[in-house]
Amino acid sequence: MSKHKRYLDLALQGGGSHGAFTWGVLDALLEDGRLSFQGISGTSAGAMNAVVLAAGFAEAKIEGMNETEAHLARCQLAREKLHDFWFAVGRVGTLMAASPVSFAAKMMPWMKPMLSPVQANPFDINPLRDILNRVVDFDCLTAQKCEDWMPQLFICATNVRTGKGKIFTNQQMSSQVVMASACLPMLYQTVEVDGEPYWDGGYAGNPALYPLIYSTPCHDILLVQINPMEIDALPKSMSDIQDRANQITFNAGLLSELRAIRFVTTLLDENKLDIKKYRKIYMHQVDGGADLLPLGAESKVKSDWNFLSQLFEKGRVAGAAWLETHFDDIGKKTTMASLL
Repeated sequence: MSKHKRYLDLALQGGGSHGAFTWGVLDALLEDGRLSFQGISGTSAGAMNAVVLAAGFAEAKIEGMNETEAHLARCQLAREKLHDFWFAVGRVGTLMAASPVSFAAKMMPWMKPMLSPVQANPFDINPLRDILNRVVDFDCLTAQKCEDWMPQLFICATNVRTGKGKIFTNQQMSSQVVMASACLPMLYQTVEVDGEPYWDGGYAGNPALYPLIYSTPCHDILLVQINPMEIDALPKSMSDIQDRANQITFNAGLLSELRAIRFVTTLLDENKLDIKKYRKIYMHQVDGGADLLPLGAESKVKSDWNFLSQLFEKGRVAGAAWLETHFDDIGKKTTMASLL
C-alpha cells in the first residue's frame, strides 16, 4: 500500500444483477490497495456488496503482519469473498428473481398483481439468503469493532409500517437484514427483523448518504451508481415503463440528499456556515449508466455467470479509470459532474 493512502466512504446503489458492475468497481479499488474505507452505505444489491466486502476485512488473518501487509491481506480476502458470492449467484442462476417466485417475476406486467409473493412462493425460498450465510461469517462481522481499518456499514431497508428508512449497522448485521434491504414487495415476502416488517431500502434511500455524513469523519463519498438519473429514449414497452418508474422512485431520496449537500457546500463556500460545525463533503461518482442502460430492464434478473462476468469486467474498467483520473482529487474537491 502506498504511503499516499486516501480515506473514502462508499455509497453503493441497488439494481438487481447489475450489482455485478459494482462488484467490478470494488475489485479495482481493492486491488489498487491505496484506499481505506471508513463507511459503506448500501441498498439491495449494494447492501450485498457492502456486507461481503466488510466480511473480508473482518475475517482476514493478519497475525504477524505490519499495517501495510494487513491492509492488503484484508483487501485480498474481500476480493475473494466478492468473487465467491457472485460466482455462487451465477452458478445458481439467481439474483432477486429465482426460486418459484421467478415465474411470477417474469410474467407479463399486467399479470404480476394476480399473485402475491406469499401465493407464488409460500415457503419463502430464496437462494440468496443461503449464499450470504455461506460466504459471510456474520458472527465474526458483528463482533468486530469499527476501527481505522474496519468500515462501518449502513444498510438501508424501508419499514413497511412507518414508511421510514431504517439503517442497520455492523453490530445488527445478519442475512435477514440484507434480505430486508433487497425485498421488492411484488417479488418477495415481507422480511421481518426484530418484529418489524421491511421492504427494499430503495424506497427510502438508494443508497442513503446521511449516515456517512453524520457517522464517519470522512470528507469524500464515492457513489457507485447503477440506476440512471436521466435517459434519452422514451420507454415504450410495459417492462421499460415499469423499470423507468422504479428508477425515478428509487433515485428520489438520493436526489434530495445530493441537493442538500450542494446547498450546504454553497453556504460553506460563501462563509455563511460555521466551518467548525459543518464540513465539506466531496462527492465522487462511478456511473454505470452508459454500460447498463442499453441492456434493458429484463437484464436486472439475468444472472448467468457469463453475463455477471461481463458486468464485472465493465465495472473493473470503470473503477480503474476513476482511480486513474481522480485519486489525487480525494480530499480536495468534488469530481461528480453535477450535484443537481
